[in-house]
Amino acid sequence: MLTSIDTSPAHVPVIIVGGGQGGLSLSFLLQQQGIEHLILEKHRIAHAWRSERWDSFCLVTPNRQCRLPGFSYAGEYGGKDPHGFMLKDEIVDFLEAYARLVNPPIREGVAVTRVKPRAQGGFVVETSDGAYTADKVIVAISGYHTPIVPRFGAAMPATLPQIHSLDYRNPQDLPEGGVLVVGSGQSGCQIAEDLMLAGRQVHLAVGDAPRAPRMYRGRDATDWLEEMGHYDMPITEHPSSEKVRQNENHYLTGRDGGREIDLRKFALRGMKLYGMLDGVDGQRVRFRQDLTQHLDAADATYLRIRKTIDDYIGREGIDAPHEADYAPCWAPERDPESLDLAAQGIGSVIWSTGFRMDFGFIDAPVFDGRGYPGHDRGIAAHDGLYFIGLPWLHTWGSGRFAGVARDAAHIVEHIAGAMAPALRQTAMA
Repeated sequence: MLTSIDTSPAHVPVIIVGGGQGGLSLSFLLQQQGIEHLILEKHRIAHAWRSERWDSFCLVTPNRQCRLPGFSYAGEYGGKDPHGFMLKDEIVDFLEAYARLVNPPIREGVAVTRVKPRAQGGFVVETSDGAYTADKVIVAISGYHTPIVPRFGAAMPATLPQIHSLDYRNPQDLPEGGVLVVGSGQSGCQIAEDLMLAGRQVHLAVGDAPRAPRMYRGRDATDWLEEMGHYDMPITEHPSSEKVRQNENHYLTGRDGGREIDLRKFALRGMKLYGMLDGVDGQRVRFRQDLTQHLDAADATYLRIRKTIDDYIGREGIDAPHEADYAPCWAPERDPESLDLAAQGIGSVIWSTGFRMDFGFIDAPVFDGRGYPGHDRGIAAHDGLYFIGLPWLHTWGSGRFAGVARDAAHIVEHIAGAMAPALRQTAMA
């Protein structure tokens, strides 16, 4: 007599793709609701923090803003520096401590290769280690997937080493010589400073990222902005609406206790600044004549943030120390037009030019022309599909430690509501 073998995929009510702070937060809250789930993590818990950051990387938001469901830096974690900025290894330790608290059902080293809706509802989740079915799928892998290298990279001399900021670790790993850093967002500015502090000659192609104050009128600017409710503002109330998702992050740093980044001061210390990269002709790199424009625009944003804080202090009658007016400490005599790579001894190029989202493994028709998923606070238009960890998913903090707990709670509340009848039947059985 032959015995039939059930080869159908294993079923899990909720599958979470990704084991970072978003996935762990969801697991904590789903356990509280008694909802069975499974995290599938391609690598290890907190992989991006472990393996995709340079050695001196640290947070740019204060440690006190690291608040996950049931776990905070100064509370359960027991951190002693709430106004400091955790280094990369400390961030990993923080998340590992949280994982021990959550004790999530997780399979590490399992990559999700395809998520496709089923005609009868729910999804088939194909992985590197077999298939599952699920009623709900939550995608918790942020939006920084594929490194962007502009087409100019192909025109660079073949003998010149090029890496993306994703692969930068420290100055010692680079070939000898000067370094051309392309892009002045948070990563570009911080990497440029890291190289400069190591004694490297740095050439920085400046883009349109804005800058922000660090300490202002006696407090970290993030303290003022949080107190003013800036970080609670939903995207539906932001003046730029959904366009804010395309904005570059303000550059500043948490290094050495936190400080502002002023590219003009870097120039006074010997860093060479240029406008945006505009072309490559052999050993000569051309730049747009927009360096002054970008420096002025970054300062304008910096001053606008200071004025917002000033206005708040004035309205509330807060006793705060006066801050001296800002005056630019350097300006280019003219915007440089080009750079001779060989003559300036450039030994490597670092592309700090961002990332492209890649949700191509999801078959559901919820993406726009840029590949961004359509959603309402992480709840996708396709029933049962959710996203968490994206910049401005709901508020400024959605892509950071500051806001992931709120987003996770909203998603889990929605799932619990949708699954309530089934949960009640299970409880009565």
